[in-house]
Amino acid sequence: MTIEEAATPKAPAQGKVRLRVGEVLSVGGLSHGRLMALAAAAPADASDPVVKAVNKALGSDHPGIESPTVAGEDIDPASPERRYSLVRVRELPQPDGSTRDVMVMRGELDTVLAEAQAGRQGRALLRKNALHSAQSGERPLVIAAAPIEADGTVGTYRLQGFVGLRRVADRHAAEEGPGESGWTRTTLWSVSLRYQHWINVVLIFLLSCTGYYIMDPFFGPTAHAGQSTGYLMGWVRLIHFSAGFAWLLVGATRLVVSFTSRDRYLRWRTLWPLKSKSDVRNLGKVAKHYALVSNEAPLYMAHNPLQQLAYTSLYIAGGLQMCTGLILYGLSHQTSPFWEFISTPVHWFGTPFVRLVHAMMMFLLWAFAIMHIYMAVRADSLERHGGVSSMVNGGVWLRRGSKPVDAPEVE
Repeated sequence: MTIEEAATPKAPAQGKVRLRVGEVLSVGGLSHGRLMALAAAAPADASDPVVKAVNKALGSDHPGIESPTVAGEDIDPASPERRYSLVRVRELPQPDGSTRDVMVMRGELDTVLAEAQAGRQGRALLRKNALHSAQSGERPLVIAAAPIEADGTVGTYRLQGFVGLRRVADRHAAEEGPGESGWTRTTLWSVSLRYQHWINVVLIFLLSCTGYYIMDPFFGPTAHAGQSTGYLMGWVRLIHFSAGFAWLLVGATRLVVSFTSRDRYLRWRTLWPLKSKSDVRNLGKVAKHYALVSNEAPLYMAHNPLQQLAYTSLYIAGGLQMCTGLILYGLSHQTSPFWEFISTPVHWFGTPFVRLVHAMMMFLLWAFAIMHIYMAVRADSLERHGGVSSMVNGGVWLRRGSKPVDAPEVE
């Protein structure tokens, strides 16, 4: 896709046509604001709807960033043979405070991917997200950039990301002024992750209640009282087993998603708690902050090292709980070779030991749930980032200008 193509959408049946910025993805280390600025680089009198749409979103979401103004002779527009445009941006500010000339390539997905370099993971991430953006009705404008040396030589183009553009019909499109707030909202958790979170909450609650009753039937008729026990325990076991198999399905889904998702916060790499030396160093700083020894802690967009260590341990504990549950379930189906095989560890460790581990995992999950709720509410109260509500609406609030360890600068 070229800027020229995005600027001439087909007119809908009714209403005024305009463009709106949708999904923005950065794979080259630029913040969303700086990526959008490259997408909107144009002459001061540009009437291109793409430039107008991106500038409007830039002013609303990132008021501290302005799109570069370029001269008309610095623009080499796209053509049917070359489906990307080239824009020379002079004296573009760099993160270290210096400036340099940069050549910006903007165009359709496959064409820019063929011309620009990127790591395999970044390339795959951009392609998957861009295709999803296109499926949702957006047109991704893919962006690459190359440094221009003092002698005018253009260096290697490196993939930076894309800005999704959506056609909208709005009869009453009011111009919005730049935001004045010192905070900006960032979408962090996907819909699928939030669904899995709350399904896990419901299933773990059901499994814990029914599991405790199976371990200790503390109410209802008992044979010792001379009463008919009825089928109460049967119903409790049915609920327990049904919830257990549903939990296994959720676990299997999460495992598949960790290798196939386009969302980097769902990928298997995020489950690794200590990804770098800085994470190891920050682990102690975060622990001191949680212990009220230190007032400050390193800022992370997603999970800090201590949180990720806890969540990774939770996945391991959940997997062990599922395994012991299947082993105990198989004891009642020893006529089946499959369940006989699944229950093999009972012959190694004994039924009481497996039941003890299964019960202890339940108590550990209870302890985690209590600490998780406390820490989430505490962090939300102190940092005011909307972490608790993020598991409902998917977004967190961060101060403009803050620099998370695991994400570009918030602007």
